[in-house]
Amino acid sequence: MDNSQTIAFIGLGAIGAPVAGHLARAGHRVTVYNRTAVKAEAWLERHAGLAVESASSPAEAASGAAVVLTCVGNDADLAEVVLGPDGALAAMDEGALLIDHTTVSPAIAREIAAAAQVHGVLALDAPVSGGQAGAENGRLSIMCGGSAGSMERARPVMECYGTRIVHIGEAGAGQSAKSVNQICIAGVLAGLSEAVRFAQAQDLDMDRVLEAISGGSAQSWQMENRWETMAKGEFDFGFAIEWMRKDLAIALAAASEAGQALPITTLVDQLYAKVQADGGARQDTSALIRHLPEPRA
Repeated sequence: MDNSQTIAFIGLGAIGAPVAGHLARAGHRVTVYNRTAVKAEAWLERHAGLAVESASSPAEAASGAAVVLTCVGNDADLAEVVLGPDGALAAMDEGALLIDHTTVSPAIAREIAAAAQVHGVLALDAPVSGGQAGAENGRLSIMCGGSAGSMERARPVMECYGTRIVHIGEAGAGQSAKSVNQICIAGVLAGLSEAVRFAQAQDLDMDRVLEAISGGSAQSWQMENRWETMAKGEFDFGFAIEWMRKDLAIALAAASEAGQALPITTLVDQLYAKVQADGGARQDTSALIRHLPEPRA
């Protein structure tokens, strides 16, 4: 049975491009739009021979699509490509599905969900975790906010590139869960940075320390995937600090609105600001360790 759908994908960045590729390879008919047209052209070349094409606007991409996915930069970018004068929503058919994989505020997620309901469109805010590697390998974790009906429609699509797909709650809940995710990462990297520097200062064999502690209660994804590169001072890969600071700003704003203090997250964000100012904006989040001086030889 042919389960292929006509899909529009808006935003071909580090996450969006590989996700759109998984959808095309799964047999879906995919129309892409990217603000920088050269990225769309390069994506089409990489997927030549599949049912793919590009559009000149979000509205053109979304017209006639059963499913529209977005993965852009921030609240303003998302509002433009979905709600703007040439945005996707107004061009979508009644009964179509909108899935947003951007990390944005719960407020814009709820605004889009309300606008989608007026248009008779199902909507799901579905930020992801796993980074570019997770997107390329089709192993993203996806936290979703929206109705049960939206979730039911979206799950078969997201299974093309996600291995852990969880319905958190109503509109905006997926974005709130993503803030939880980023708060956890920030705290882990703060402790890991100090641990690496301490081990170096004690002149320990870094490989043996990792072997010893990564099998116990100190273990984390960050330890297993970033310990060695942090120890070597290698950071030109992965999830950029400027993106992390954008995400932490969302979490801190939501916490402030709720009257909640996030002292550790606030401190980590301030430390990231120092690393960012020192030229680390595009370096991986593990570059947080740069705020700590290397031990004297």
